[in-house]
Parts: sequence; C-alpha cells; structure tokens
Amino acid sequence: MGPAPTPVTTSEADWSDVVRALGRPGGLIRSTYHHTPFPRHDLHVVSRGVVITPGLALGSHASFARYDDGSTLMMGDLVVTAEELPAFTDALQAHGIALTALHKHLPGQRPEVWWTHVCAHGHDAVALARGLRTALDRTGTPAPRPHRPHRPHRPLDLDTAGIDAALGAAGNSSEDVHSCIFLRRETVVDEGHVLPPGLGATSAFNFQPLGRGRAALSGDLAMVATEVQEVLAVLRRGGIELVELHNHGLTDEPRLFFTHIWAEGDAVDLARRVRPAVAATNVVPATT
Repeated sequence: MGPAPTPVTTSEADWSDVVRALGRPGGLIRSTYHHTPFPRHDLHVVSRGVVITPGLALGSHASFARYDDGSTLMMGDLVVTAEELPAFTDALQAHGIALTALHKHLPGQRPEVWWTHVCAHGHDAVALARGLRTALDRTGTPAPRPHRPHRPHRPLDLDTAGIDAALGAAGNSSEDVHSCIFLRRETVVDEGHVLPPGLGATSAFNFQPLGRGRAALSGDLAMVATEVQEVLAVLRRGGIELVELHNHGLTDEPRLFFTHIWAEGDAVDLARRVRPAVAATNVVPATT
C-alpha cells in the first residue's frame, strides 16, 4: 500500500460549485479546506440555566478538502434536535454520508439536542454538498442571515487578553463568544487520507459572557488513548464538569478521543483551570 493521499492547496474559486450547492457562503482555512458554518439561530437551548448562543455550542459546520488523488473529503459536526434526528439520519444514509458519532456537548440541556459527526469521500464534491444540504433540509437549520453593513465590533464583557494569557493561545472573538483553538501535532489519517491540520483533530474552548467577567465555558479536548485518564483527572481537580467522552471518527490514526467539558465562573480563572489539561496533550495553538 502506498502513502496516504495528502490535501492540496486550493483557492476560494475552486469551491464556488460547492458554495452554490450548499446555498451559503463559507471560507477557506489555511488554503487547504473550505469551511461552512450552519449556526442554529433558530434554537432556544438552555443548559444549567444558561441560554446557549450559537457560538458557544450550537454552531453546525462542514468542511471540504481536496486531495492529490483527485478526491474530496467532507467532514462535519451538525446540531439537530431529537425530533429532527431520524429523518436527518435517513437522508444522510440515502446520500452515502456516514454518521460517525452521535453525542451531547452540553449538560442538562433543554430541549434535547444532538451533535452528529458526518463524513463522506468521493470524486464529486458537488454531489457530496448536495447530499449534505438534502439532509440539512430535513432539519430546521435556518437560511443564512442577510448581509448587514459592517458595524464596529462591540467588545465582549470578558478579559479576553487574560483568557489568552492563561490558556497560552491567541483567541478570536465573535459577537457572542471568545474562542481559543489548539491543533494536534501529529499527522492524522482518516478515511485513508491525511487530514489537513485543524480538520477533525482540534481542542476548542468557547467562553460566553455571563456578566461581570464571568463566563460559561464549553470545551472539547482532543486526546490519544494514553492521554485520556490524566486529562480527565486534571479537569476534575480543576472543578471542570465532564459531559462526554467519545470518538468523532471511525478510522482515524492515531485513534483520537474527545471529551466535552462545561464550567461557569470567572473567565480567566476558568482558563487557568483548563490550561493543565491542555498541557497534558500533544497540541499547539492554532494560527489563522
């Protein structure tokens, strides 16, 4: 068996047909994969008494990467309600899209929401995009919001510089959360193809302001098997709640495990408490 196919550099223009098939804009990340968000602005989800914003934990997304063997790999993590899940799953299967994980990101949530990891591989990227859109059309995933003229970004009620310093990463702020992302250092192979850095192998920490510098933290740590128990122990010593421990893929090498976490408190203190768990894994801060 020869070496695994590797991703190739692409431009925004290379993905124009996929953008049309999905019916919404996306963006190119590190010139190797095209990422499209599908935020569930339509859902009103409450967890531990906190109204969850799309940026914290309701941000469906799908990514497409092209390879030197001419194929395309699609991977996604999509938010669906309990009522939407059966029809959504049937549509995925009808279009040859694999459901590789089904789990929760949040504790004690109402209403019930599931996070579904999907994967497909083929030589027709547009067909993959059309299949995904058909499945999403079985859900209440809203259409993209109309483009609005640029408005100055209003700073979050968080010490974002303090969060970044505590975690050791340069984060990014949106309208509703501050996020810090880390990438696994290893080369990860899934579906027989080398994954671009950051696709399917990241640790991410989202901080949603709760007022007076406090935040709700929803995070996800990527680990190999030998790291899992130390990470879980470190998180619990820091008072961080464990929500899930699971896999996202079926054929990844090295085998990756993910733990979703939850906490509330002073945002900088939360970042300090999470930092030892990050340090126990083989990751590096993401760069744009």
